Amino acid sequence: MVDVDGLKFDAQVSRRIEAVYTTPDVVEQRQAVRAALALRPGDRVLDIGVGPGLLAAEMAGEVGPDGRICGIDISDSMLAIARTRADVPGGPGIELEQASVDRIPYPAESFDVVVSTQVFEYVEDVAGALREVRRVLRPAGRVVLLDTDWGSVVWRSNDDTRMARVLTAFEDHLADPHLPRTLADVLVKTGFTPTHQQVVPILNTGYDERTFSAGLIDIVSDFVPGHGDVTAEETAAWADDLRGLGDSYFFSLNRYLFVASAL
Repeated sequence: MVDVDGLKFDAQVSRRIEAVYTTPDVVEQRQAVRAALALRPGDRVLDIGVGPGLLAAEMAGEVGPDGRICGIDISDSMLAIARTRADVPGGPGIELEQASVDRIPYPAESFDVVVSTQVFEYVEDVAGALREVRRVLRPAGRVVLLDTDWGSVVWRSNDDTRMARVLTAFEDHLADPHLPRTLADVLVKTGFTPTHQQVVPILNTGYDERTFSAGLIDIVSDFVPGHGDVTAEETAAWADDLRGLGDSYFFSLNRYLFVASAL
């Protein structure tokens, strides 16, 4: 079990995250990431924060048997789920290790591409982590990063004051809840040339359990009690309010995709 500023990536949370990652919203997000990756047969790829292994498995099919897919994660629970997807027909076996981005366990110039989704917002020293990414990339290799600006959330509620308190409390589990605002600058300062940036939005209208935001309700509810003076009772009322909105439910969030080349 791994605890990142209070968010415990134990078996229960890992399974909830896996469920969220299989929703149509996040499937579409992975399609955007894979388009930006533009992988070719034989590419060597590192997935930082491999999570449940869904993206890694899809990439394995693209690089083929002559390619290489490696994944690292700090959560042993996440890695246990990823291992169930490690054998991909027509692709290389996915190599998985428990490690963090500040100490990537591979030699210099090991990879053509490094990808990381929803990880760098947890990292205290983003510049240091990007220098480590630069170390393991071959010259002219590519890094693809996707992170959320949590200030972009628009979430309908019958109590906007309570909503603001809950969302502010949830930001406590992140090192930088607004990382995309500065990420391009940090990439340049650490030896990368940004080549592509885009918004990857999530929009849920009408309450549906098979959406990203419905799953996020459970993850937020697990974390926020005790943070920012938000109580368990307040959190439960917040969640019940959202689930009760039915057809009036509305959620929107922006994620930001960055592609950069190593100098």
